[in-house]
Amino acid sequence: EVELIESGGKSVQPGGSLMLYCETSGFNFREAVMGWFRRAPESECEMVATLAPDRTTHYADFTEGRFAISRDYAESALVLDIYNLKREDTAVYYCTPLPADTDPGAKGCPSGVTWGQGTQVTVSS
Repeated sequence: EVELIESGGKSVQPGGSLMLYCETSGFNFREAVMGWFRRAPESECEMVATLAPDRTTHYADFTEGRFAISRDYAESALVLDIYNLKREDTAVYYCTPLPADTDPGAKGCPSGVTWGQGTQVTVSS
């Protein structure tokens, strides 16, 4: 059974930084295409970044070089570093392994996947 536990979200001021962490279990983490996604209030779920086993990455346009996705292989965890946070980054952030036939660069969120509880990021002054 796939389990995902996101953490690291908190309230920060604009310009601040965060590291989000996603503990995983129940699947082959090393062989999975992994992704971070987010849902802002009254907005559609959107892809933030994805990372393939061969280290190929896709980032949403809004990341503007401020986001970095990586793996902690020792802990089977997915990491998302966010720099220079903006108010529009306020959202609940989720991670999930992508199904094999999913486009890793697709803007929306995949269907038919397991989601964790997410971690809330709030950017405000």
